Amino acid sequence: MYKRKIAAVIACRNKGSRLYGKPLQNLDIKTKWKILDQIIENIRSLKFINDIVLAISDGIENKIFIEYAEKNNLNYIIGDQTDVLKRLILGLEIVEATDLFRITSESPFLFLEPINKAWDKHRDFNYDATFLDEIIDGCGFEIISKESLVESWEKGDTKHRSELCTLYIRENIHNYKILKLDCPKELIRKDLRLTVDYPEDLIVCRAVFEKVLNGKKNTDYNISDIVNFLDKNPNLKSLISPYCEKGYDSMYL
Repeated sequence: MYKRKIAAVIACRNKGSRLYGKPLQNLDIKTKWKILDQIIENIRSLKFINDIVLAISDGIENKIFIEYAEKNNLNYIIGDQTDVLKRLILGLEIVEATDLFRITSESPFLFLEPINKAWDKHRDFNYDATFLDEIIDGCGFEIISKESLVESWEKGDTKHRSELCTLYIRENIHNYKILKLDCPKELIRKDLRLTVDYPEDLIVCRAVFEKVLNGKKNTDYNISDIVNFLDKNPNLKSLISPYCEKGYDSMYL
């Protein structure tokens, strides 16, 4: 078996009809700790991931991500705005990685606990894709082989090359070796979301950062503690409630 190497490639762009510049919005206004800062901190806590690449959309409005990458010693590539899948593949190529660790650029509270074992299984049993799906929106992750992504790009069409970059694999799941990870029951909560797509999401994530992470730049948090905090603050849950059903219905489609 050939040696597998995993890299985190994060698709970044500033345009957004609901909230502009989501990855660079401040989680903490006082210190200007950004959503993307927290995401990078999360990934850097995973010792088996040596390379982080920003897959930046072309366009002058996205130049700020180039500056961010250079300031934070990150690799980056620039590619087509709509062909997100191609950008992810190019990101893997520049660091010579065989597998992608994929999360979105708007989700600061990754469920860190199962990731090390997930990569071990994915690598040792030669899976094409590993999915943690049922968890709260924004806390999950995907691990996908570069070969499967390239095949998706070659055999899929425009929709498969969009931000729905694992859609082709999911639609043709019997053609791939898939590992679906079990999610703790208490984290299967379709009434919650921890990703920033709307201004209300940002309010909630800022409150979580302040009250659960105590306003500190760290990865020492527990998703269950976040759930308990939100359950005790129905005013925050009511802010994101209108977006939960639609978000879960369209998450992988």
